Amino acid sequence: MTELLEGPAFAGLERITTRRTRIGLVAGGLGAYWPQFPELLPQLRASARRVSARLSEMDCEVIDVGFISDAQEGAAAAEKLRVADCDLIIGFLTTYLTASMLVPIAQRSGAPVLLLNLQPTEAMDHATFDTGAWLAYCGACPLPEMANAFRRVGVEFRSVSGYLEDERAWTRIGRWIKAAGVRAAFRTGRHGLMGHLYPGMMDVSTDPTLVSAQLGGHVEILEIDDLRVRVEQVTDAETAERMALAREIFTLDESVVEEDFAWGARVSVALDRLVADFELDSLAYYHRGLNGETHERVGAGLILGASLLTARGIPAVGEYELRTSLAMLLMDRLGAGGSFTELQALNFLDDVVEMGHDGPAHLAISARKPLLRGLGVYHGKRGWGVSVEFDVKHGPVTALGLGQLKDGTFRLIASEGEVVPGPLLQIGNTTSRVDFGCDPGEWTDAWSGTGIAHHWALGTGHRVAELRAVADLLGLELHVVRV
Repeated sequence: MTELLEGPAFAGLERITTRRTRIGLVAGGLGAYWPQFPELLPQLRASARRVSARLSEMDCEVIDVGFISDAQEGAAAAEKLRVADCDLIIGFLTTYLTASMLVPIAQRSGAPVLLLNLQPTEAMDHATFDTGAWLAYCGACPLPEMANAFRRVGVEFRSVSGYLEDERAWTRIGRWIKAAGVRAAFRTGRHGLMGHLYPGMMDVSTDPTLVSAQLGGHVEILEIDDLRVRVEQVTDAETAERMALAREIFTLDESVVEEDFAWGARVSVALDRLVADFELDSLAYYHRGLNGETHERVGAGLILGASLLTARGIPAVGEYELRTSLAMLLMDRLGAGGSFTELQALNFLDDVVEMGHDGPAHLAISARKPLLRGLGVYHGKRGWGVSVEFDVKHGPVTALGLGQLKDGTFRLIASEGEVVPGPLLQIGNTTSRVDFGCDPGEWTDAWSGTGIAHHWALGTGHRVAELRAVADLLGLELHVVRV
């Protein structure tokens, strides 16, 4: 699936997504009520249709298996949802129902479960309600029963209580939908790892098997030659077309050398083909090279194409940073962007942390039209060419890293701050001035003390509430740094 990115700078640049989030929906109530209260079931079905419609307005595919009234219908719904391969199952408790109706669904689907208790309005009309009218407000009644039964059969669950048009409740539901999208991206994802580890970076080294074991998906090991052969196949016409696109998206600094710009555009076209051929959802790369030979030139020419891919929903990062590419993918699926980031310096006059990185960046969250700058040398790396320069949109941001403990367990590490205006380096790096509301030295010590690696994703918005939902569905610890 593709969609055009927002903003005039991205005219013609399409976002790449491979699979919509699948949400299974089942609503239910106790069938013994229907002959006793003839008006109840039609009212509950109408509420179920409203929930289905609201879910369909979100960025997901809803597999609605209808309304169940007994355990047999629950078992039939369980089979339908098992086959549907959902990323999240939502059970709508319209009134009282027994645990035997929903437990099989939770057990057989293999997907996490969210229970909804959304009564018709804010409160009952006590003066006029009879038993039948009250039962439409009784979704809270079975919730503890479900919780008890689910725990006893070893199924985790979460719940949202409110009323049908309660926007607070729908905000919480939306977080679970986004979290399910992250789970889907990891569960079905294909993550490219091209080249080799930057020598000596012990903190970023990641066992690919641990990714599949803890997050799901597949890590595809690639050679730099997989890209080189595709670079050699790019035509001059394709290169010119990519250069024209880049001129629309970037401001070209006078330091950009035309030959280097053309080379970056050529590598960008080849990089798109590599991603398509291997069906990648993310890419981490590094190749050192030597004395200007072809592989070194390919490695140094990746920044333009990697930035364009990242803006389109395929995070592509340097220095073989697999875990950070996954953190960026997570932030992207939350709608936060997520740009490749590390510490640059501390500013104790303005109480900000300056952070960013050379190389690929998430263009869609730039505060301004991104700049393409020519570099005679990439610090700490071999080669030369063009690099991307900007700062993240001013306002609330979240730093997110995928940490790794001694036993190999992954955990999410996050901190909320605000990007503020001020002087920036003009060296072909992304740089953002982030105010975490405290002494920058104290924040840096607390952040580093978590065991975070020296790279992470920087995304827009305060996202800790959403990250709590993500951590829940992924079964990961979330450590939030607040000073």
